[in-house]
Order: sequence, then C-alpha cells, then structure tokens
Amino acid sequence: MKLPHGLHLTYCTNVHRGESWAEIFAALRTHTRAVRERVAPGAPFGIGLRLGARAVAELNDPKARREFRCWLDAHQAYVFTLNGFPYGPFHGAPVKEAVYRPDWTAPERVAYTQRLFELLAEWLPPQLEGSVSTLPGSFKGFKTDAAAQQRIRAHLWQCVEHIARLSERTGRRLSLALEPEPLCLLETSAETARFFEQMRDEHPNDPRLTEHLRVCYDTCHFAVEFESPAGARATLGAHGIRLGKIQLSNALRLRPTPEARAALEAFADGVYLHQVVVRRPNGQLVRYGDLPEALRAEAAADVSGCDGVESGPEDGPEWRVHFHVPLHQPPTPLFGNTASHLEAMLDALQADPTLCAHLEIETYTWEVLPPELKTDDVTEQIAGEFDWVLGRLRERGLAPA
Repeated sequence: MKLPHGLHLTYCTNVHRGESWAEIFAALRTHTRAVRERVAPGAPFGIGLRLGARAVAELNDPKARREFRCWLDAHQAYVFTLNGFPYGPFHGAPVKEAVYRPDWTAPERVAYTQRLFELLAEWLPPQLEGSVSTLPGSFKGFKTDAAAQQRIRAHLWQCVEHIARLSERTGRRLSLALEPEPLCLLETSAETARFFEQMRDEHPNDPRLTEHLRVCYDTCHFAVEFESPAGARATLGAHGIRLGKIQLSNALRLRPTPEARAALEAFADGVYLHQVVVRRPNGQLVRYGDLPEALRAEAAADVSGCDGVESGPEDGPEWRVHFHVPLHQPPTPLFGNTASHLEAMLDALQADPTLCAHLEIETYTWEVLPPELKTDDVTEQIAGEFDWVLGRLRERGLAPA
C-alpha cells in the first residue's frame, strides 16, 4: 500500500500456511486478494512475501515467475519486501529453534538469500527500494564462538557483494536487513552496533556496507528487550546503521500474578519459541528461552495486574513475552501489550519520514492464538491489523484521511 512520503505498508504473508510455491500462490489469490479488497479496493497493494527454501527452488521455473508477474499486474499488486528469516517449514509442526537453521554460518543460508534477491529484483517495480529481512546471524543456543561469528560476518559480506552487483546490474536499490530477536546472536541495539563495527573494521570505508546491510526493526522484539525506541535508534544511528524495514508487532506484557501466569499457559504453544524477558524491581533483566521455561523457573509474585500502561521497575516485576499478539485487540485486565513502543516508532517516523520506507505488519501467530483472540477468520484479522495501523498513521499525517 502506497502512503505519503514514499512509505509503503504491507503485511507479511508468513501468517498463511504454505511451503511450496503452489501453496503460497494459492494463499495470495485467496487471502491476500481478499485483504486488499477489504483495506485498499482499487488501489495498488504492496505484498510482503515470505518464501522458504522449497518455494525459492520451485521458482527457478521461468513459467512460474511469469505467471506470478502477470498476476501482480492484473491485480495492481507489487512486491517490495521479502521475509527471508524462516528457511524451512513455518506452520503446522514444531518450529522452535529450527527457525534459525541454517544460520549464517552455513553456505546454504547464503545461497538461499542471494536467490531471494534475484527474485526480488525481477519483481520490484522501478524506482522502489527492495528489502529482504533475515535472522540476526544465529541463535545464542547454537555454537556462536569467535570462529562461528567470523564465518557469519564473512558470509554476510559475501551476500552484500552479491546484492551490490545485482543492484548495479538491474538499477534496483536493494538491502539485506538483519532482524534482532531475543536470545539471538544480535538481540539488543548495543550488540547490533558492535557487530556492525566489526564488519566495518573488516571492510573499512566500503560504502556497500551502509547501503546494502541494514536492520529490520521489529517493534515486538525490541520491546521484549525493554529497549526504548529513542534509545535503540540513537544507538543504531550513532553507528551509522540504517533501517531497512520496520515490522509492526506487539508483544505480551504482564505482571506475574498467579492468575496471569495461569492464563499465560494458553500461549505456550508447541510450534514457536516464545522467549521471555523478566525485569526485576531493581532493573535486572532475566532471560528465558521459551515460555514454559519461564513459567517453571519464576516464583509467584503477588502484584497487581498490568493494564497496558507503561510502568517502571519500582512497580514490581514485569514479564515481556515474544508472542506476536494482534495489534487491534485492546489490553485485558491480565495482559497488557507493547503498543506504546510501536506508536513511539511511528512518532519517530512522523518526525522523519526518511527513517525507513518499508512498514510491515508482522502478526503471524493466528493459528496458535488462544481461542478467545480468534475473533474473526484470518482475512478479517489481518484487515483489523491494517485498520489499527492506518488509524495510527492517519493521526500522524502518514496515511491519507
């Protein structure tokens, strides 16, 4: 969806099942087309396309790519960003740590990502920037010693060189966006800044690094880390790190009352990791790799419920959970959300619309939401997300009235 100031808004199609290209294309023809008719009838509609390795391999078929190109043209749709984070299956079976494999130590990750850029360059409309988001190097639970990190940097640089050559050949502006995530190699703005400085030390004064390697700022992820948008942006900006994409998403936040912890069991699905960061009253942060681990390890705390209003460490412990809850559903007496973090990022975008051109709604958890949060079918859920985001953008003059 085209917005003022050269901004583009979409949703990530990782919410839909599908690993083969046939399955993904079917979801586009049904769900994505229906969402477009609901939120932007008759207007050009941008697509944030998730393609795993299987679909990428199947798109080596020129006929399949031409068919998709014709479908985009026929429906006033365009692709400007790809989600290259999950390499393998993403729905219907336990994903957990497998979502980070292969990581950037593996040549398979390099080849897959390079192919994503070749597809994006083929589909990207002229004059638009294109982005691909990817995992932030690796997962801290894997072997991430100095040798592994050096391989990660070398493989990322190999990809940057490929992107630069492709950009020069096609005339497209393309960038790879590392997506910091809790308990990954890069999870905070400080870790991300140090990583980019290491890259710069290895490739001094090379403009390709700034142009083609950026950060995907997922508002859920940074909120789970208890970072403020202003602080995170200041850290990244001080190190010359640009944003390639802003993913608009909410995390769960709560006071760990017995009632809240009991209700939280409903969010502990067997498919995805739901990392938890606990802030103690003294400001200490404690991290857990998954929600069941946090529920087992944390002692009960008899404190008041979280009502969605930002609060400080003096109010007692607070949990933030990496579970992408719907943007358009309000807080409950037991569970708040991190919408204030997202809105602060939109405030920053209002102050400087050049901060980032790509906005992507990233609520992919529809299949594993507790039943009471599945208020509509998936099309209406996504449309509700658009309505919420567009309302906030209009308040800031970033979307048409």
